[in-house]
Amino acid sequence: MLYLKLSLEAWNTHAFNDVLLKEICSLDAATLPLQQGLSSSSYATADKLSAMILNIDNDDCEIIVKAGLFYTGVIAGCSCADDPTPVEENNEYCEVLFRINKRTAETNVSLIS
Repeated sequence: MLYLKLSLEAWNTHAFNDVLLKEICSLDAATLPLQQGLSSSSYATADKLSAMILNIDNDDCEIIVKAGLFYTGVIAGCSCADDPTPVEENNEYCEVLFRINKRTAETNVSLIS
């Protein structure tokens, strides 16, 4: 399960956006739907992950953040010596929705485009 505790602690402060972006970029790539968001690659690499906040909303129970994720991917070949597929990184982008529980900081993340 994913918890964005620092972001929840920063909620309703001027530091919220910065804290949230830092916390998102420090997440383990396996917790994000990067593979599902690929558009021009076959394998997501998250060593160059960055994020942009697109929208923030909230209700009584949740902080709802729409974010754009920038990362890279590669077209994976067979890794044979004579494989003609170049291993070049492609820039990738997807949009996700973070739903942060205001009581527990438990966070659900889903791909939206």
